[in-house]
Amino acid sequence: MGFIYFLIAGFLGGLLGGMGMGGGTILIPLLTVFLGVEQHIAQAANLIAFLPMALISLNIHKKEGLLKTNGAFVIIIPAVIFSVLGSMLAVALPANILKKLLGAFLIALAIKRAKVVISSLSKKSF
Repeated sequence: MGFIYFLIAGFLGGLLGGMGMGGGTILIPLLTVFLGVEQHIAQAANLIAFLPMALISLNIHKKEGLLKTNGAFVIIIPAVIFSVLGSMLAVALPANILKKLLGAFLIALAIKRAKVVISSLSKKSF
């Protein structure tokens, strides 16, 4: 029965990831809070799940002509460097610190998204 819960968590994370919202925003809390997965493992699972979604999305965007490669290396090189450094930091940090950092990130993300929604609603005339 536990497999079904993990399958549902993966489905929800993939659904949000496919919509461009970041599947980890739901997948990591589902795995840690509801399914009892250790924080480090949940974050690693999220990163592994991200790879196929990113490749599929990249391929779809390329086919639709939405992929712009101008200046890509200016973004890719620092992203790879800081991804490696961030991974090394995450491994070194205790799980309770990772949980707090993820929580703070999710709160900041929610505030930012709320501002965008409020701004777009205020621009619309009813």
